[in-house]
Amino acid sequence: MGIQSSIEASADKFTPAMQRVASVIRERPRIVLDQTISELAESCGTSVASVVRFCRALGLSGYAQLRMRLATELGKEAAQFGSDLMLGAEIAQSDTLQEMASKVASLEILAIDETVSGLDYGALERVVAALDGAERILMFGIGASQFVAQDLHHKLFRIGRNAFLLADPHEAWTAALLSPPRTVALGFSHSGSTADTVRFLEIARQAGALTVALTGAPDSPLAKAADERLVSRARESRLRAGAMVSRIAQLAIVDCLFLGVASQRYEQTVDALKRTRDVTHPK
Repeated sequence: MGIQSSIEASADKFTPAMQRVASVIRERPRIVLDQTISELAESCGTSVASVVRFCRALGLSGYAQLRMRLATELGKEAAQFGSDLMLGAEIAQSDTLQEMASKVASLEILAIDETVSGLDYGALERVVAALDGAERILMFGIGASQFVAQDLHHKLFRIGRNAFLLADPHEAWTAALLSPPRTVALGFSHSGSTADTVRFLEIARQAGALTVALTGAPDSPLAKAADERLVSRARESRLRAGAMVSRIAQLAIVDCLFLGVASQRYEQTVDALKRTRDVTHPK
């Protein structure tokens, strides 16, 4: 995972002082390259010790390694997208529509690249096998995460899988509680801290279902409630009315899941897609 994506994924476990460091770096990632640790601490209104703790919370030995990792990452992104883009910077009020579109598109490309390259393919294979053999597939998410769950539901339902998209928490908990044998329950939450979704997986797990978390936070409550974890990588802008970049990253995982399931019974899948297309697009 890139260092900027790691900062995004770890935001919820930072102390207030560490969150100030994270906020400054997210807005101006090059500040780490331009300032000493003392200067950065002053810019963030915190102490050098807090900056060190921030680095160690990311699994780094200290500020020197943070600078090295960030310099490498920013250099790679500049080579890929151009040095004038200021990729890591927040979308600013002064940005033109073209600049905003370029920043969002670049972040989405990076999110897909980091997500796919960082996937646990062992976990992905196990989830695909479970979905292929499932008697019932339950999916639940709230807000923007529900749109991602809806996409997977649409894909699986169209090829004849016994998939259910649950919209109401009480409905979701009831379905999880009454899981028959060979049920797979998938919970969607980028933050991994949505209480209703965590509860859904907890109940499903207690009922004997295989539980799967699709999240951007591998150490989150949702991840801990799951038997399998599929982790997305994304950096969000503060100007978001719902998940933007994180939604794209999770949809990449959804597509991988669907293709994996579809390939298990290739001829049946092709036939199902053709028949459902014929009935929805009559000549």
